[in-house]
Amino acid sequence: MHTPALELREVTKTYGAFTAVDRLSLSVPAGCVYGFLGPNGAGKTTTLRMILEIIRPTQGTISVLGSPSALAVRRRIGYLPEEKGLYKKMRAWSVIAYFATLKGMSPAVATRRAHELLERYGLKDFADARTEALSKGMGQKVQVLAAVAHDPEFVILDEPFSGLDPVNQTVMEDIITDLRARGRTVIFSTHVMAHAERLCDRLVIIARGRKLFDGTPAEARGTLPRRVRLALEAGGEPAADLPGVLGRVQLPDGQWELQLGEGADPQAVLAACFARQIRLRSFSAEEATLHDVFVKLVGPDATEARFR
Repeated sequence: MHTPALELREVTKTYGAFTAVDRLSLSVPAGCVYGFLGPNGAGKTTTLRMILEIIRPTQGTISVLGSPSALAVRRRIGYLPEEKGLYKKMRAWSVIAYFATLKGMSPAVATRRAHELLERYGLKDFADARTEALSKGMGQKVQVLAAVAHDPEFVILDEPFSGLDPVNQTVMEDIITDLRARGRTVIFSTHVMAHAERLCDRLVIIARGRKLFDGTPAEARGTLPRRVRLALEAGGEPAADLPGVLGRVQLPDGQWELQLGEGADPQAVLAACFARQIRLRSFSAEEATLHDVFVKLVGPDATEARFR
């Protein structure tokens, strides 16, 4: 059995009477991309800081790369904090090389690595630019590259997509995908469901410091019943007693959305339509999205999250 890259057991963090993280347990397999999903204030950053031993839990245990202390394995870890910032007068390549040397790389190897990363991710022409002259997106990419330049086994990215335009978001996704392809473990926090949908092998959804779901995206979507969308040729409405249908909602484009009960089969709905000679213009079955699951689990706090 492989040792998990990260394991939390009943981890709690309190500040006086306020509980920021409440008895959180989870296990992150090595080599996967793992998403921390939750609205603002859910406890994501507090958890990541406890994992890195920036702050200590009030109770519970944390194991990182098989060690009870992240500090003991810090050279094997890369970290992008939520608060982004760079040394303004340093050049882009030198920032990346500097952080790599802090994690044990020789200056010559770190310099070569910095230039390789800048070229790979489209920043070659800005290698000699001072970071104060870079756009926000470019600066954030430089900071991420500085976090991974020493080739860490385990990478923690706190809100890596925050404030990035679509082009730079795509580059950030490429960096995460490349890390996974090389067998690295990546944890990233976000409240943008689209990134989690595209990138995560596994994910945890937390709100108010508590774990609401832990598993694969497919398992998350499977917690909600599938839906059927259909339109009738004559512009009528579907019968209310179709098998497995709990409710129906008329959509603005003349279609209907049928809400199915747990275990209901969309094909049985289609067969019933044919049996009753209901003339269909369109019919499609849809899985729930992470957006749907998030809203269902998180409730009113889900309005803090974005779903673009």
